Amino acid sequence: MASRFWTWLHKKGSPPVFYGMAERWSPWLGWASLAALVVGLYGGLVLAPTDYQQGESYRIIYIHVPAAWMSLFVYMFMASMAAVGIIWRLKIADTMALVAAPIGAMFTALALATGSIWGKPTWGTWWVWDARLTSELILLFLYLGYIALYNAMEDERTAARAAGILALVGVVNIPIIHFSVEWWHSLHQGPLLDLKKGWSLQPEMVWPLLTTMAGFQLLFFWALFRRSQTVVLLKEARSKWVGAMLSGDRPRF
Repeated sequence: MASRFWTWLHKKGSPPVFYGMAERWSPWLGWASLAALVVGLYGGLVLAPTDYQQGESYRIIYIHVPAAWMSLFVYMFMASMAAVGIIWRLKIADTMALVAAPIGAMFTALALATGSIWGKPTWGTWWVWDARLTSELILLFLYLGYIALYNAMEDERTAARAAGILALVGVVNIPIIHFSVEWWHSLHQGPLLDLKKGWSLQPEMVWPLLTTMAGFQLLFFWALFRRSQTVVLLKEARSKWVGAMLSGDRPRF
């Protein structure tokens, strides 16, 4: 059973098989992401009622919350792929970790920017050294540190291992971000979903938020697959399967 699993894992992790899978799934992910974002943002920015405390300014949550969620999700994905690359030496795992890093950094920067925009009318300032904001800023530095460390080394395998170790060490910051509003006194708004109390939003506000979060998730995987395809082609430029594909004789993945 174990041998079958390793065979399956290495087969799916081979560059030509991964490229073919990404080729098939990317269009579906792209269109599904676009549909979810259009529906979710229209529901949140147009259909959802005005908040009785924050007024119209609360609508930024339909960008801020999905971006903040994706900043954590992408980091965990990146760290997981880095671990797979270190332990099982799958090149495609290293590639996906590398590709995920700038995408995660963009989501994190978007979360910080929209948080600051929301904070100005709410707190009266663009930035405070709040536990949630500070730990989210550290997350951005971890993403940038991973990218910088990887590109600082010439040998790809050494670079992937060193950057992967940094990513794994940085995982300790994820629970700090998530629980910061519960562990310390924080100006940041508490969690929107409490497992005991339920949603702190009206139902008309919840479904657009969930739809937008799904759209962001699909957008990540679309960008991941598309960018990974480019990186795979660059790394495998001299391989037979790439040559056959470029000559018009598409290989069977």
